[in-house]
Amino acid sequence: MQTWIYKGNRKANTYLYVTRKDDFKLVPDALLNLIGETQLVVSVNLATKTRLAQANIDDVVEQLKRDGYFLQLPPGDQKVEKLC
Repeated sequence: MQTWIYKGNRKANTYLYVTRKDDFKLVPDALLNLIGETQLVVSVNLATKTRLAQANIDDVVEQLKRDGYFLQLPPGDQKVEKLC
């Protein structure tokens, strides 16, 4: 599964994974407003990975398939989780 990972300019150490480059139509507007302007960090094929540094790869793939996006938060950040 090809995935594009973006960071926002308002929320440090927060990354947004999407399944199509520059396609945020499935991401809630409130979430996009919270993280701010997005900048592409990297493109990754999750099918070739067994681990990710900060997230469980199975959870990432499951949420990408279900919701079309995955939000990786810094440890302990509960504010954004309630918004999603």
